[in-house]
Amino acid sequence: MCGIIGYIGNKDAVPVLISGLKRMEYRGYDSSGIAVMNDSRITVEKRVGKIVELERAVHSQSLPGNLGLGHTRWATHGSPSEANAHPHIDSAGHIALIHNGIIENYVSLRQRLESKGHEFRTETDTETLAHLIEDAYQGDLLEAVQEALAQVRGTYGLAVICDKEPDKIVAARMGSPLIIGVGEGENFVASDLAAIVTYTRNAIYLEDEEVALITADGIKHRTLTNHMVEKTVEEVTIDLEEIEKGGYDHFMLKEIMEQPRTLEDSMRGRLLLEDGTTKLGGIREYIDKIVAARRIIIIACGTSWHSALIGEHMLEEFARIPVEVEYASEFRYRDPIVEEGTLVIAISQSGETLDTLAAIREAKRKGAITLGICNVIGSSIARETEAGIYIHAGPEIGVASTKAFTSQVTVLALLAILVGRRKSISAAQGRWMVREMKKLPQYVEKILASTEHIKEIAERFKDHRNFLYLGRGYNFPIALEGALKLKEISYIHAEGYPAAEMKHGPIALIDKDMPVVFIATQDGTYEKVLSNIEEVKARDGIVIAVCCEGDKEMAAKSEYLLEVPRTMNFLMPILSVIPLQLLAYHVAVLRDCDVDQPRNLAKSVTVE
Repeated sequence: MCGIIGYIGNKDAVPVLISGLKRMEYRGYDSSGIAVMNDSRITVEKRVGKIVELERAVHSQSLPGNLGLGHTRWATHGSPSEANAHPHIDSAGHIALIHNGIIENYVSLRQRLESKGHEFRTETDTETLAHLIEDAYQGDLLEAVQEALAQVRGTYGLAVICDKEPDKIVAARMGSPLIIGVGEGENFVASDLAAIVTYTRNAIYLEDEEVALITADGIKHRTLTNHMVEKTVEEVTIDLEEIEKGGYDHFMLKEIMEQPRTLEDSMRGRLLLEDGTTKLGGIREYIDKIVAARRIIIIACGTSWHSALIGEHMLEEFARIPVEVEYASEFRYRDPIVEEGTLVIAISQSGETLDTLAAIREAKRKGAITLGICNVIGSSIARETEAGIYIHAGPEIGVASTKAFTSQVTVLALLAILVGRRKSISAAQGRWMVREMKKLPQYVEKILASTEHIKEIAERFKDHRNFLYLGRGYNFPIALEGALKLKEISYIHAEGYPAAEMKHGPIALIDKDMPVVFIATQDGTYEKVLSNIEEVKARDGIVIAVCCEGDKEMAAKSEYLLEVPRTMNFLMPILSVIPLQLLAYHVAVLRDCDVDQPRNLAKSVTVE
């Protein structure tokens, strides 16, 4: 991974490629490169670091051509370097390709190719593909790609060009997203709609084991075994303004500040105030099976896993169904027990998270009903699951998730109410719950108005090396999420724990230099959390408390307060996470960190 863009048509390819790469910068990368076809000759230019370095390099020379490939790399095999950057070429320089994914059997393939005289220049698994296609090439690039990929184990989103067929791009997919943009006298291939939406609003989504032969005038679709495939062109609905900063210094800040609107969008048309319930059209045909489920397993990774933990509380409290939350990366490898009546819910912002996608397939293989919760319409998880709910948060460009997290939790609340009303929630209670949900956007607006106060706290703690985040019940996952946000973008070590677990080890770390963030809203565990705060203060720890407005007892016990409006307990996580997002953001900015593209991270994790 991370970003793929290809162009063939009547335009100068270089500006299209550079523009597409810039649109995908948010995904995270360490190097970039382009390959341009000109007079049946491939010219490759690559640079380590930001795309601006590549842009300077290509602008300093003439690289005309109407066909080309571009790539941003997030290192898996081999360190960031110009040699290891994509595109990669074959021995003779006739074939160039870009690749997202991992080739698992590249070592054995490389050894076999070396025994046949192929000389490798890089440490990457991807270069093996270029040589493998070269080895198979007999005058037809499509056939060579099909033959080469038949020998490959692993994942790939792939685009290939050959100077012997200078009017073609061959693209292929297995487990890594790939989209073809359809234009007038021009066509595109990309791993992300953002890369091509400036040029076309028509897209074709490749499925696993599909290959496309792309020319300026048309597209032919085949399987790896060369069977014809009929594909549908779909309209892209992304608003260009949604992938611009809109006057903010960073995408992350923009996305934090957008949350009143994105929460409203998540709930739009889904709250039935008079009936005290919710409406979720994407699962309408499966609602009886969901209500009758004997067990629910939620699978997710990273921030989505934290939202799943909150969903576990909600669904058990209101739907009265046993719920387990699993890391998707572990679920598929431990031969999970999936009995009849098991519902598996997969949560992913991008809808392309490889571990989550693989876990869905394992669950389906074992007979589970699968439901997807994701943000990106038409994504792999949306297509792979039997039913699903879109969170409608809009494009999230910052690598550290903010608005997608609160929208995920909101959608889980909608699901819990819908199922709960069929099982345990009265009409009166349901009406109270949906009325409180409707108020969430105005509550969030009130929290966002306190950003200057949070910035002052960030200034006080920006140079600390460690943080501890503690919470109980619904607030424990917020402790995990708050800690994750801080370490993702500021590179400060932070850990989240259930507050009661502090005594079982982490308390040894507490001293006058340890800030301890308590998520301490007035729920059923409030008095216990007050006791935990006393334990920290007795050891000279510094207490920062996220608490309900006007909480005088918490004010007396804490050095710093981050106040949020009071609402129902199951909705408090949506509010209590907002000041922690802002705290992490301001700390990172004050430390001069790259907030939108933190080091070593990628937005969409499409490798294992």
